Amino acid sequence: MAHKISADKCVSCGSCKDACPAEAINEGTPYAIDPAKCVDCGACAAQCPAEAISAA
Repeated sequence: MAHKISADKCVSCGSCKDACPAEAINEGTPYAIDPAKCVDCGACAAQCPAEAISAA
């Protein structure tokens, strides 16, 4: 299962995008994770300063 970004918490800082080895995160307000590309590694969640990313 892919991780998800909470629109209410995301501050669009880019930390998650930089941490993603699968390049599954798209820029925006809020950022979004492409579930087809996500390898469910959790690197994005570990880097998120707003704690906006969780397992789906």
